[in-house]
Amino acid sequence: MTATGSNLPPVLRPAHPPRRRLDDLAARFGGEVRGDAADIELSGITLATADLRPGEAFVAIQGSGRHGAEFASTAAEAGAVAIVTDEAGATIAADAGLPIVVVDHPRALLGDLSAWVYGTAEDLPVLLATTGTNGKTSVSHLLEGVLGQLGVATGLSSTAERHIAGEVIVSRLTTPEASEFHALLALMRERGVEAVAVEVSAQALSRHRVDGIVFDVAGFTNLTHDHLDDYADMREYFEAKLPLFRPDRSRRAVVCLDSSYGAEVAARAEVPVTTIVTPAIAADAAASADWTVDIVEERQDGTVFTLRETGFTLTGPDRRTLTTTVPVIGRHMAANAGLAIVMLLEAGYAWERLADALDGGRIDAQLPGRTQRVSGERGPAVYVDFGHSPDAFEKTLAAVRRVTPGKVVMLFGADGDRDATKRHDMGRTAVEGSDVVIVTDHHPRREDPDGIRATLIEGARRARQDAEVLEFSPPERAILEAVARVGEGDAILWAGPGHQDYRDIKGVRTPYSARELARRALRDAGWPVPEPSWHVPYPDGETPLSDPDRDWR
Repeated sequence: MTATGSNLPPVLRPAHPPRRRLDDLAARFGGEVRGDAADIELSGITLATADLRPGEAFVAIQGSGRHGAEFASTAAEAGAVAIVTDEAGATIAADAGLPIVVVDHPRALLGDLSAWVYGTAEDLPVLLATTGTNGKTSVSHLLEGVLGQLGVATGLSSTAERHIAGEVIVSRLTTPEASEFHALLALMRERGVEAVAVEVSAQALSRHRVDGIVFDVAGFTNLTHDHLDDYADMREYFEAKLPLFRPDRSRRAVVCLDSSYGAEVAARAEVPVTTIVTPAIAADAAASADWTVDIVEERQDGTVFTLRETGFTLTGPDRRTLTTTVPVIGRHMAANAGLAIVMLLEAGYAWERLADALDGGRIDAQLPGRTQRVSGERGPAVYVDFGHSPDAFEKTLAAVRRVTPGKVVMLFGADGDRDATKRHDMGRTAVEGSDVVIVTDHHPRREDPDGIRATLIEGARRARQDAEVLEFSPPERAILEAVARVGEGDAILWAGPGHQDYRDIKGVRTPYSARELARRALRDAGWPVPEPSWHVPYPDGETPLSDPDRDWR
């Protein structure tokens, strides 16, 4: 397949991959060779011709509209040395001039093929997987942060970023395709990474993106309304998560009981399970959990920009306990941190070592776009967050409300061409948790943005007919309108964009930064704004804004 969007980050490869013979691949995986495979060696494997490098095999699979084998000639021109495909693909690719290995189900085989090609079936770093609707990214970055405090060289693969021993690369998918993932793991191993935190989505499990990998520990955060564009209902979505908790996918599991699905995950897991709960979120489950996360303090100091934290005490078997803080507001963030700590304990890191690093201190982690404050010491607090589901809205709004003495303004949009069934609930949750709701655009993709906004507004007004619900498009104008409605002691939560550096408009990734737009709006209103503590590279020196100089007033 070819890449579908612009400005996509690169796919990474190990510098010194193993050399694999094509005839050995065919023999190992029961493939039929068509053409001359003698003396052909592979240096890699990929699904996408846009990412293909000379010496690699191109795996051609049936897509939703076209067969990847239609791009066989493009693959040959890019330096592919072979095609791996099914019978239908072999017929289509016959004229490309490359040897073909025919297998029955290339998509289902891709993980094992990639593990063999890159040598990732053994001798890997410690692998830590997190799944769930919300919290995957936060847990992954918290795992990385704690591991860093332990002195461990880390890797990370999250919705926001890929990290390799300190190098940061923007992500493409929540979980990479299997060929990309195994190449990434091979590169991490090559660079001395000792432990890797990975987000694993339901789609990754359904679409074989983590095949060929057994994680040392799998963590479960929660399950709430989302992704019903991919799954028929919540039961099917839930069932798609469960394979991660089987012996062919993981060795141990840590399951959070804060959502109603946690208990069922724990009961149906086929690997040893440890459970954890946050009584402030799910009091009824506290008695049955192995570990508890008790909130000590949650605060946002308006005069010290850097002081945003939630203190908590983690208590477990044998009266083991430690008290620490997570550098972001929200009880759900303390729950994520507790899950991360127990996952590390289950992975074999000693309790004494964890306690020495964390007890009485603070987790040193960067959580990109997670309730990220972009405002300064005076004036309204403005938070940019990645949350894009009703549950995420509810929890983050509640966290902002607890530290805001004045009114709370909720600014948000919804993804186009994604789960539309959650939009009414997004509007309802937004209006129930805030004083003013402002609906704007997010990623319209190929859907009509006017229709998306109308559904969100309908959900909000159904829930509270007397609520102040406003509509502004585009988001450049919406944030100006939001800032105009707040003052000292108030807060704005801009949910949806988080860490992202683009908007998807009709299939094109337009450079864009909600964080910079918010800072600019505050500055224009006369409020002091701190210098950003992040850096994301943009092509050709572009500022990550769309229409930045237009006067939306």
